[in-house]
Amino acid sequence: MRYRNSLLPTLKEAPADATSVSHVLLLRAGFIRRMGAGIYSFLPLGVRVLKKIEQIIREEMNRGGAEEVLLPALLPAEYFQESGRWDVFGDTLFRLKDRKRGDYHLGPTHEEIITDLIRREVKSYRDLPKTLYQIQTKFRDEPRPRGGLLRCREFIMKDAYSFHVSEEDARKGYEAMRLAYRRSFDRMGLDYRMVQADSGAMGGSGSAEFQVLVQSGEDQLVACKDCDYAANLEVAKSRTLPPVGAEGDVPSIERVHTPGVGSIEAVAKFLKLAPERFLKSLIYVAGGELVLAVVRGDHEVHEVKLARALRVDEVHLASAADVAKATGAAVGFAGPVGFKGKVIVDRDAANVRDAVTGANETDYHLVHVQIGRDYQADLAEIRSVLAGDLCPVCGAELESYRGIEAGHIFLLGTRYTAQMGGKYLDEAGKEQTIVSGCYGIGVSRLVATVIEQHHDQNGIRWPLSIAPYQVQIVQLGDSPEVRAAVNEIESGLERAGIEVLVDDREERPGVKFKDADLVGVPLRVTVGEKGLKTGQVELKPRSEPDPKKVELVALGAIVETLVARVREGLGGRA
Repeated sequence: MRYRNSLLPTLKEAPADATSVSHVLLLRAGFIRRMGAGIYSFLPLGVRVLKKIEQIIREEMNRGGAEEVLLPALLPAEYFQESGRWDVFGDTLFRLKDRKRGDYHLGPTHEEIITDLIRREVKSYRDLPKTLYQIQTKFRDEPRPRGGLLRCREFIMKDAYSFHVSEEDARKGYEAMRLAYRRSFDRMGLDYRMVQADSGAMGGSGSAEFQVLVQSGEDQLVACKDCDYAANLEVAKSRTLPPVGAEGDVPSIERVHTPGVGSIEAVAKFLKLAPERFLKSLIYVAGGELVLAVVRGDHEVHEVKLARALRVDEVHLASAADVAKATGAAVGFAGPVGFKGKVIVDRDAANVRDAVTGANETDYHLVHVQIGRDYQADLAEIRSVLAGDLCPVCGAELESYRGIEAGHIFLLGTRYTAQMGGKYLDEAGKEQTIVSGCYGIGVSRLVATVIEQHHDQNGIRWPLSIAPYQVQIVQLGDSPEVRAAVNEIESGLERAGIEVLVDDREERPGVKFKDADLVGVPLRVTVGEKGLKTGQVELKPRSEPDPKKVELVALGAIVETLVARVREGLGGRA
C-alpha cells in the first residue's frame, strides 16, 4: 500500500480531552476519529489492526471447538424482561420503541438471545454440548465514557456461550475457553494474568478475568509471588492476620476525650497507639438502611465486597446528616458499641482484642473494646486486600498490580436456562435443565489495551501479529534508482505474503521517520540514494529504542532478511 493513496492522517498533537496513552496515540497516528462521547470511527489503519485481532480470536475459538453465529443487535424487550435484566441493566440499556410502540433495545450482551436459540433447537442430551460465539457490535450507555476505546458506548465484542448436560461438563467447556483465551492473548504479545473476579450482573457460580498488566489500568489486582493465585480486589482473599493486642483479659471500656481528632491517623497520634489497634467505623446506606461497616484502622472497606456481604446491588457512604442522626455525633466518631442498627465487621477487625473506636459522641473515643463482650456483629470479608498480605492458597506474600480487563469467562450454571426454560431430555427420558457458561473479549478495546502495554515516547510499538503492516518502506527522494529499489523490495515482499506500507510522500526525512515511529510498524526499511551508492538499505526494528542504531543490509538480501524476520516473529505463521 502506498501512503499517497491511503487515508493515514497523522497529527502532531491530540485533542485536549485525550488523556490515556492509547487514546492519544490512536488519534495522533490516524487509527480512529471521535464521532461523539464514547463513539469512534475506525480509519484504515485501525480496521487492519481490528481485523487481525478478530482473526486471532476467531482461529483460537474455532480451535477450542466453538462455532460462529451472528445474532441481531436490535432486540425485543421480552427476552431481557424474561430474565429480569430489563430492570437490572437500568440506564445502561439503550432502549427504543418501534412505530407500533413496541419496546426494543440495543444488545449489550446476548445471554438471553442465545439461550432462546438453544431452548428452541436443543431437545436431547445427544444435542449437547454446544459452544457458539459471535464477533459483533454491542451498545451500553456508559455514564462516563473515557480512555478512547477503553470504555465506549458502542464497541465490538466477541461473546461466546456454551451449553452442557452437567456442571462437570460445563467446567470442561470453561477450560477449553480458558485455553483459547490464553492462546489468543499470547499470540497478541500481551503480558497478562488470569484472576478471580466478581460475576456482577451476569450472575452464575464463578468467573475469571484476563487482566493485561499496565500501570494505567483502572482495575486493581493482587497476585501471589509464589503460586498462580491472582484476583481482582473485588473478590481477592488473604489469610487471616494474627490477633492484635495483648493476650489475657481485656480491661473494661473507658471513655476518652479526643477533642478535634476524628481521623484514624490523628487519634492514633493523639493516643500514641498503632493504627492496627483501631476499629475504623463507616456508615453506609444499603438497601435503604444505614449499616455500620467496621475494618481495622489500617485497612479500607471494599464497597463491592460489602454490598455482596449485605446482598444488595450497591452501597454508598451516608451523608453527614445521616451519620449524625444514626450516632448523635459528627463524622469520625462512629463506633459499634451502642450503635442501633446492623453492624458488619471484617474478620481481621474482629481479631483486634483490645480495640479503640469511636464513642458515637463528638470528641470522644472508647478504649479496651472487645467484640462479643461489648458489641455484637456479623462477620464478613469486607476489606481491600493489600500488597504484603498473605496468599490464601500458599501463604506467600501478595503483590499489587493495575490492569485492564481484556476478557472475562463465566460459569453461569442454570442462571438463564432455568428462568427461560432451557431443557433437554436425559438418557432416561427425564427433563433436565441445561447448564451454561459465557465468555467475552472486548475486541475493539484490545486495540487500545495493546498500545497501553506496547508504546514508547515516540509512538506505538505494535506486536507483529496485529500490526497494521509488517514492514514500512521509507522512500527518501524520487530518483529512478530509488523508485526502482523501492518497487523491487515492495513486490518481493508482497510475493512472499508480507504486508508492506510504502511512504512515498514528498516530505522531509525527519517527518517520515517521526510518522513511522508514531504509527509503529514493526520493521522499517529506509531506501535512499546515499545507501544505494554502496548497494545497501537501512533496516530498523521499531523495538530498537536508539534512533541512530540501524542495520545496513545489501539490497539484494533485504527481502529475504525481512521475510525471515517476519516469519520468526510470527512463530512460522506467515
